[in-house]
Formats: sequence, structure tokens, C-alpha cells
Amino acid sequence: MAEQHIDITCHSPSGPERIWALLSDASTWSNWAPFDDSGLESPGSPAPDGVGAVRVFRRGRKVTRERVIVFDEPRHFAYELLHGIPARDYRADVTLEPLPGGGTAIRWRSRFRGRLPGQGPVVRLLLRRFIEDLVQRLARY
Repeated sequence: MAEQHIDITCHSPSGPERIWALLSDASTWSNWAPFDDSGLESPGSPAPDGVGAVRVFRRGRKVTRERVIVFDEPRHFAYELLHGIPARDYRADVTLEPLPGGGTAIRWRSRFRGRLPGQGPVVRLLLRRFIEDLVQRLARY
């Protein structure tokens, strides 16, 4: 099954430190992202949201779990999906670059494989819409 890719960039008037604070702290996601609840299942290093942290996001009855694999404050955050969407080998890298004159370029890159043959492109289409909305919300908050 072919690897699928999503690459989205959005600009925020906020600085990288502000965006990082929202992105890296799972407890804030239910404030700005389309989740009913968000938080940590287990802490990582540096505590509490760093490498190894398992984050949980709930929307209705749907639960998504992910593990933080890169925590390079305030520029690079990455995670791997543990549960929640029909994908294998899912990894997302979010980079924050300061813009000349202020603000931040938020770049969210994801890659994964579908669980079943032919499923990857459909999952990519749905995930792309979701991630675009997520990045725009993060940029505006």
C-alpha cells in the first residue's frame, strides 16, 4: 500500500512561542481544536508533554491516541498515531518558523499508509480537510 502524504502551511500573526504553547500542551486542544476533551494519558520528558507523552483527544465517542516523538521547543513537534483513524505508520511533523516582521509559519506534514488496500487516498482526503481546519484554528487562536 502506497504511503500517503499531507503537507499544509498556514501563517499566524502570533509568535512561535505562543503557537508552541498551544500545540505542545494537550490540555489546551479542547479550547481551540474541534475536540470535546483533550489531555494526557501518560507524561513524557520534559514533563509533562515531551517525548514519550501519550495524548488523548475525544470528539463524541471517537477517541484518538498519539505518542509524542519529537519535542524541540519552540520549533519542531512530532507524534505517531497509536489509535483513532484507519491508518498504519502515521506520523506527523509540525514545524514553526518565525516570519520576517512577526508571526509564524505553521507547517503540518503527515504521512501514513491505509489499513486496507485502496483506503489510503480516501483517508488522505478526509484527514487533509481535518488538518487544514486544525491548522487554521491554531493560527487564529
